[in-house]
Amino acid sequence: MKNLLMMTILLLTTQLASSQSVEAFVSNQLLTYPESRLLDIYKSCFQDYMGAEHLVTNRERVKAYLETELNNRQELDSMMTWYAEPCGINGRYVRVSLRCITEQYISQEQLLDAFIRSANTSPRPSVESWRETWQSIMEVIDRMHLNLPHMEEDRLFIDNILSAGRYAISHSPEYRAAYHPHYRIVEHSIFEKELKPLLPSLVTHPSP
Repeated sequence: MKNLLMMTILLLTTQLASSQSVEAFVSNQLLTYPESRLLDIYKSCFQDYMGAEHLVTNRERVKAYLETELNNRQELDSMMTWYAEPCGINGRYVRVSLRCITEQYISQEQLLDAFIRSANTSPRPSVESWRETWQSIMEVIDRMHLNLPHMEEDRLFIDNILSAGRYAISHSPEYRAAYHPHYRIVEHSIFEKELKPLLPSLVTHPSP
């Protein structure tokens, strides 16, 4: 009986900590990016859980896409001022802004290499495990009674792609128009060891 009671207390404590972590992340997301929709909260969470959206099998194609973004000066000039920010609730991955390249703190090849290794070296969790995790996150979000625009439309869209065995989505049009996101996802330890030391101090976005 005593062991059962201790296990119950431990489970409840873990659930409470998890709930608080979700609430802290969502609150920080909406404070920092008030134009966010549920789609944008979801995107940051799946990036944290799943990492990069695809395995990288063609380096030259990925390099060409990066160069196309870097040549869009109007978009790059409108980017947010941060150089890096953690993804989602646990920050297992980091969004590294292309500003790091345009301001010559890191090279194009350095970010490309860190991104490719991050995409290819870590085993990718199953979509089903992510779906279960997202359902738990949504339970907390629902308890927060957020009045997000297009909330039910976005919920249905996310449910449909997960039911189809997919998980990756784009930022919402409102988020893209307001914040001009241009970044690459890098695994946290690679960022900490290889990229963060090259950046000036106090330039990373605060963690949730």
